[in-house]
Amino acid sequence: MANLYVLATPIGNLRDFSLRGLAVLKEVDLVLAEDTRTTKKLLTHYQIDKPVISYHQHSRLAKVKYILEQLEKGRNLALVSEAGTPGISDPGAKLIDYLVGQLPDLKIIPIPGPSALITALSISGFPADKFFFLGFPPAKKKRKKFFEEVARAKQTVVFYESPHRIIKTLNELSLVIASTSLSLSTGSAKKSPVRRVVVCRELTKKFETIYRGRVEEVVEQIKEPRGEFVVVISNK
Repeated sequence: MANLYVLATPIGNLRDFSLRGLAVLKEVDLVLAEDTRTTKKLLTHYQIDKPVISYHQHSRLAKVKYILEQLEKGRNLALVSEAGTPGISDPGAKLIDYLVGQLPDLKIIPIPGPSALITALSISGFPADKFFFLGFPPAKKKRKKFFEEVARAKQTVVFYESPHRIIKTLNELSLVIASTSLSLSTGSAKKSPVRRVVVCRELTKKFETIYRGRVEEVVEQIKEPRGEFVVVISNK
């Protein structure tokens, strides 16, 4: 039976790739990539010549069946996301669930490595024995409900955001935190605790920047919202 390697790749700095990860890429027969352009750059950097096909959230059933056929033929495959660990806010979980159902004896081997979620959490200074990861906020509907969930959380919360919406998201979050704190403190002599935030921009890349403070303070610090963002909110 063939192997499916779930392979973490660098989130920015290519030197963060593990020796084991490199060895696997050199050994597999086929690479499944969320973004083939990004993966081909990685392979070129390390002088690895392997066929790459796309697999992403919009991949059709025919593509999934093709992947299944390759495994049935005994070919070893590596699944990679655009960056970081597959299955974290990307479609890797759906593929794995399908393949396990079709091939109960399939050996799925994790190759751990970088994750923007864990990287940001590790430098936040907030408790991480328990935390919530919420992926990306909804683009349109249910945004207020999303931020209310963040504001009411008793644990540290982590989520991702794009450069196009980071300022809007932080402003909305600030308003919801303020209103939630006010409603919770009504009738109490205790002052609501300050919610701190750490916003990480372009982790491990040339323009990596870490912003710290209250949400409204961080908004003032972000002058050019470029690159990918990870937002970490302190617990209540």
